[in-house]
Amino acid sequence: MSLRYQIIFRILLSSLCILVLGGALAIWQARLAVEKEVDASIQLALQLITLGMVDTPSPLQIDDLSRFSALRQTRHLSIQLQHPNGQLIQFAGESQHRHPEQMPPDWFIRWVKGDYPKVEHQITTLDGGVITLIIQAQPLDEITEVWQESLGFFTSISLLTLLTFLAVNLVLNKSLKTINVIVETLRVIETGQYRQQLPTFSTAEFDSIAKAINHMTVELEKTQQENHALTQHSLEIQEEERQRLSQELHDEFGQSLTAIKVMAVTAAQPKADSGKITRSITEICDHLMLVLRSMMQQLHPLVLTELGLKATLEEMVNHWSERNPDLDLSIQCADEVDGLDKNITRQIFRVIQECLTNVVRHAQADHVSIDLSLSAEKKLVLRVVDDGQGCNLHMLSRGFGLRGIKERIKSLDGEITLHSQPGAGMRITAWIPVS
Repeated sequence: MSLRYQIIFRILLSSLCILVLGGALAIWQARLAVEKEVDASIQLALQLITLGMVDTPSPLQIDDLSRFSALRQTRHLSIQLQHPNGQLIQFAGESQHRHPEQMPPDWFIRWVKGDYPKVEHQITTLDGGVITLIIQAQPLDEITEVWQESLGFFTSISLLTLLTFLAVNLVLNKSLKTINVIVETLRVIETGQYRQQLPTFSTAEFDSIAKAINHMTVELEKTQQENHALTQHSLEIQEEERQRLSQELHDEFGQSLTAIKVMAVTAAQPKADSGKITRSITEICDHLMLVLRSMMQQLHPLVLTELGLKATLEEMVNHWSERNPDLDLSIQCADEVDGLDKNITRQIFRVIQECLTNVVRHAQADHVSIDLSLSAEKKLVLRVVDDGQGCNLHMLSRGFGLRGIKERIKSLDGEITLHSQPGAGMRITAWIPVS
């Protein structure tokens, strides 16, 4: 069931409950009001009759009974006189006849009308006879009045419920339109169109959602652009690496192999100096071995597989120290890092390598410290701190070194923080789960 129908169903159910409870309360109040009104009318009639009897000094004569005709206008009562011979004289209640369209519904009369007592009063006449004054309740007039009041009450409640329903429905329609706008925008964003923005809404809650979604799309677009740039950079690096390898193979291996081939042909001549040719071939092979080892070291350090991460990092730091004698490099590495997963080992090596590359190229630092350890929470903690010129990280939009470092840490489900200010160096801290 949609949200619209759920809300409408609940409003209708609540309105029905209100009408039922209000109706029950109105009928109960009407029943009490009719009982009180009828009882008051009976008591009033009895008091008037009693007072009339007191004012008469002698017993009544039959002719004097006409005074009771003044009770004809008494409401809610049926007043009769019964002679000793059983004849009945009606004084009040005779005119309580109404048209059917003026009558309340039968169900309302049954629920409101109660069991009212029949009052009989004995009166002695002048001839010694006894007549009986009979007073019975006739609450139809009061029930009719209560019905009119109840009808107005029900009409007011129904009208109020209708107005409430219409007001809620208007607010609901406005809210649903806003929700539809948000959903449609999210569907557009789902297709990769991150520049789609939501408008400003008058409702504070929807406007907060819109601002959050707009902020999300800005970040998604920024991340998409960074990933696109990083992918392009990776492809460029890949092509440059292939070109460099191709050039080195051509320059080093191609020329060296050509020289070896020429020397081999020369050695086949009768007057060739075999010893000299052999020494030259040996020197060329030694050079090729150095070139090959250097190329393999750049592609993948064998010592990383053979000796572990700690020895590889120490060798790399020594190598960078030799190439940059003015840079003070220090490393603290726990022995436990040699037992890490190969993927973590390889990525951490590349992260530290990239950190040193950035320091040498951009930082102009004098001191760099590297700390790699395992915390009590089973996390690998890496800290790289330099005292270089630093930078404003918020203004740093170009360059792929830090992006590459972040992506490598994220690929290990790790977290990374960077702290730097102009002239205050840089501190890189990363936490990588290892269990």
